[in-house]
Amino acid sequence: MKFSEMPYERVDFNKVEEEFKQLMKEFGEAATGEGQFAVHQKYYRLRDKVDTMMTIAQIRHDVNTADAFYSAEQDYYDEQSPKYSNMIIEYQTLLYDSPYRKELEEKIGAVAFKNMELARKSMDEILIPLLQEENALTTTYEKIPAEAEFDWDGEKVNISRIKAYMKDTDRSIRKKAWDKLSAFFLEHEKELDDIYDKLVKNRTEQARKMGYENYVELGYYRMGRNCYDKDAVEAFRKQVKEDFVPFVEKLHDRRRERLGLEKLSYIDEGVYFKDGNPKPTGTPEEILAAGQRMYSELSVETKEFFDFMRENELFDVLGRKNKRVGGYMTYLPVYQAPFIFANFNGTSGDVDVITHECGHAFQGYLSGQDPIREHSDITMETAECHSMSMEFFTEKWMDWFFGDKADAYREMHFEDAMMFIPYGCMVDEFQHIVYESPELTPAERKEAWSRLEKEYKPHLDYEGDPFFGNGGFWQQQHHIYSFPFYYIDYVIAQTVAFEYKLWMDEDFDAAWKSYLKLCRLSASDFFTNMIKDAGLKLPFEEGCMKEIAEKLEKKLMKEA
Repeated sequence: MKFSEMPYERVDFNKVEEEFKQLMKEFGEAATGEGQFAVHQKYYRLRDKVDTMMTIAQIRHDVNTADAFYSAEQDYYDEQSPKYSNMIIEYQTLLYDSPYRKELEEKIGAVAFKNMELARKSMDEILIPLLQEENALTTTYEKIPAEAEFDWDGEKVNISRIKAYMKDTDRSIRKKAWDKLSAFFLEHEKELDDIYDKLVKNRTEQARKMGYENYVELGYYRMGRNCYDKDAVEAFRKQVKEDFVPFVEKLHDRRRERLGLEKLSYIDEGVYFKDGNPKPTGTPEEILAAGQRMYSELSVETKEFFDFMRENELFDVLGRKNKRVGGYMTYLPVYQAPFIFANFNGTSGDVDVITHECGHAFQGYLSGQDPIREHSDITMETAECHSMSMEFFTEKWMDWFFGDKADAYREMHFEDAMMFIPYGCMVDEFQHIVYESPELTPAERKEAWSRLEKEYKPHLDYEGDPFFGNGGFWQQQHHIYSFPFYYIDYVIAQTVAFEYKLWMDEDFDAAWKSYLKLCRLSASDFFTNMIKDAGLKLPFEEGCMKEIAEKLEKKLMKEA
C-alpha cells in the first residue's frame, strides 16, 4: 500500500491495555509451550497494529512539524508511549518467567530473552512521569532546528540549505553560512542549555529510582547492549585515540594541501576539493531513478526491495520548511514496509541517503519477512553495519550519480568515513563525562567538549567563533539530546564497514555473500557472534584499530 493511502487512527491505549490483560490471562492459562507461543503470535499482531499507527503519526509529524493535527498526535504519543512500554514489559515478564521458557527460547532465541532482561532493568512503572517529561523535552529540542529560518540574499532557507552553503567552493560563502548557523545557536543557547540540563537531571533521576549510581548503566540497558559493556567501549575509544587519530590527522593535512591552504579553519571542515565537493548531477527524481537501476544490478534481493519502496511511496526526501532535520529509516510492521525520511539539499549527502538509509531499509525489508518479530530487534551497532557497509558496496555505480566526478566522490567518501571515527568517539566520551558527572554546569559541559576536541580533532581551529569556539558544536548533534549513547554504534559499524571495503576490493562476491548473511542473521544472534560468523574481525579486539589504520593507509598510498 502507498504511504499516502495508509489509514491512520489514534491508538486508544485504554483498549490496548485491556488487550494486553487478555493476552496475559491467556498466556498464563496456556498449558504447553506451544500454547504460549500461539498467544505470543497474538502479541505480535497487537504490537504490529499499535507500532504502525504510532510510526505513521511520527512520520507525518516529522515531514511538517507545523501540522497542528500530527503535532498534537506526537504530543499524545510522547505522553502515552511510556505507559505502552510498561505494558510490554509486564507481558514480557510472563514470557521471561514462563515454566516453558526452554521451548519458547527454541522458538524465538536466546538473544530475545537477554533483551527482555535488559528491558526489565531499564523500565518500571515509577518512571512513567519522568519518561513523559523526557519525551516532551526531546520533542521541544527537535523543533528548534526544524523551525530554523535564515535569510540568504533575500531568500528564506532552512538549516539543510545553510549546511549546503557551508561546503561552498568560496570560503567567504562558507564563512557567511557558518556565521549564520553560529548566530542561530548562540541566540538559542540558553534554551538549548536549559533543555539539556533538564534532560541530564531527568535521566539521572530515572537511573537513581532504578537503583543505579548514574544514567550510564541505565543508558546501556536502554541501548540493548547485550554482549559488551562500557569497559569494552572505553578500551575501543583508547585504541582510536592512540592508533587512529594520528592517521586521521595525516588525512586532514593531505586535505589541507589539496585545498591549497596554509592551515585549516573550521570553515573548511567537510570540504575536500578546491573546486568543491562533488555534487550529484541529477534532480531528486533522477537520483531515485538511478538508485532503482543501481539496486536492480546489485542483486536480485536489492532489486525486489527498491522496487517495493518506489511503488509504495516509501521515500520522503525533499527538504522543506518546517520539516524535521536529519534523516532516518523506520518501519511499518503491518505493511512490512521500511520508510526513508531525509532532507535533500543538493549535496553528496543526497546520494548517501540512497546508500546509507537504503542499507537500513534493505535489512529491514529482509528481516520483516521473518515470522519471529524478536529477530528484528537489532541493536544499533548491528543496524549501522548494514547501512555503512552498503555505502561501500554501491560505490561502483557512483558514475550514475556524479558523472565525471565519481572518482572524486569515492575519494571524498572514503576519507570522510575515516575522519568520522574520531568524531564519533568524541561524542560518546562526552556523554560518558556528562552522565557520570550530572552536576556539571552548562559551561563546564562546553569546557569538556572543547577539551575532547583537542584530543580527537587537534587540527580544528574555530578562530574565535563565539558559539562553536566555546564548546557549543555538540548542541546541533541531535543524538546527544534525543538518543543518549547512540553514537559509538556508528563508529563500531564504520570499522566493520572498512573490513568489508578491504574485502570487497579483493573479492566483491564473497564480501557481498557475507553481507547478505549478516543482514539475514538480523538479531537471531549476538553482535559479537554474528560478526565472527560473517567472517569479520570484532572491532573490540586488541590491536584491531591499529591493523585497520595500517591497511587503510597502505591502500591510500597505493592509490595515490
